[in-house]
Amino acid sequence: MGWPVAGRGELSHRIGPASPEPDGLWDLARHHGITRRRFLSLLALGGAAAVLAACGQVGRYEAPPAPDSPTPADSPWFKDPTPFIQHDKSLESRLELMHGLTTPNHLFFVRNNSLSVDVRPTDWRLSVEGDATVTPLQLSYDDLLRLPSRTVVSYLECGGNHRAMFDLVQGKAAEGTQWKTGGIGNAEWTGVPLRDVLAQAGAMESAVSVLLVGSDKHSPEEGFRQVLPIGKAMDPDTLLAYAMNGESLPKDHGYPLRALVPGWVGSYSIKWLDRIEVSSQQIWTRNNTSSYVLIGDDYPPEGEALGQVASAQVVKSALALPWPARLSTGPHVVYGYAQSPHRPISRVEWSLDLGHSWSEATILPPQVQHSWARFEIQWNARAGEHILMTRATDSAGNVQPDTVPFNQKGYLFNQPLPHPVVVT
Repeated sequence: MGWPVAGRGELSHRIGPASPEPDGLWDLARHHGITRRRFLSLLALGGAAAVLAACGQVGRYEAPPAPDSPTPADSPWFKDPTPFIQHDKSLESRLELMHGLTTPNHLFFVRNNSLSVDVRPTDWRLSVEGDATVTPLQLSYDDLLRLPSRTVVSYLECGGNHRAMFDLVQGKAAEGTQWKTGGIGNAEWTGVPLRDVLAQAGAMESAVSVLLVGSDKHSPEEGFRQVLPIGKAMDPDTLLAYAMNGESLPKDHGYPLRALVPGWVGSYSIKWLDRIEVSSQQIWTRNNTSSYVLIGDDYPPEGEALGQVASAQVVKSALALPWPARLSTGPHVVYGYAQSPHRPISRVEWSLDLGHSWSEATILPPQVQHSWARFEIQWNARAGEHILMTRATDSAGNVQPDTVPFNQKGYLFNQPLPHPVVVT
């Protein structure tokens, strides 16, 4: 089973007693700060269900309003960091603040390798070059906006999301930012398919690698970069994105242009993108030889890398609760998120006895394109200390494993998380 095609008729699910009529639905969306343009886009992608999900009608938590005051001048970010868990130059989202299908821009996590960059689109150009191109290009921001666009709903996740769990669960700390569960978000991305730009540059059949380089010159290699194999670069859903959730990309998320590589670790979705090199040879850089590489006894080296290059994501799930969580006694609806890089989530289970027995959670529609899935657990909580665990399975049968081999840099941890909950 593949991902459903985003189309209004096919994905119009009824949520609750009845779905609102279009006029009432627009009033609801407007009340939740959704623009008319974004409302129409959501309606086209997933019908009333997608609009209701964006308004949080199936979620428990409400996100705080966007900040009214600017961030301090010495902040590494442009957005207000208050709703986040701060890690040096990066911001970890709190899943308990999220609601709906997509993550609001002001709550979307930030993974930086230096400071966020302020790029003026009038001074910016995207260069497309390399020995596997016939006609190297220089494209302005307006040039890109004039090209045919594509909208993709996709989760974006740092390859190190859940990294802290190697220490908390396995007792062996990995290197790097100690993300718990919030190095992830889900958004509606609009841009130009990368393959269309490569075609315009006359990419040759001999092309093997596509190097993406950002303009964050204080990052490693004087511009953060990653290498895509030509096959992934030519995927129609691999975008050069200039809009996020119906708005121009926020500065912290790569304005004026970023890559969006669905299903792959976030390091491939280069922000502040300004250079693309198309090569007839395999390109090796810091990020596919020593940095974004699984290094350990269970990961034999490939090519010039020190281990297995991190590329596709893995099946995961997490609860939308603080870590650790505190709840009152009595009935609760506990929400969470699950995702798979290539297939819809078909099943989520939960356990209160460290995985000895499992119960079915309810998966909430819709699952659009490369979106994560939202699920809910009905739990009558009793006083005491508890461990809640969840386990996701996708439609191809990929399931979260009981354990994950350790790797030095802590990538792709996806065993079921033992989430501590104190009930009083």
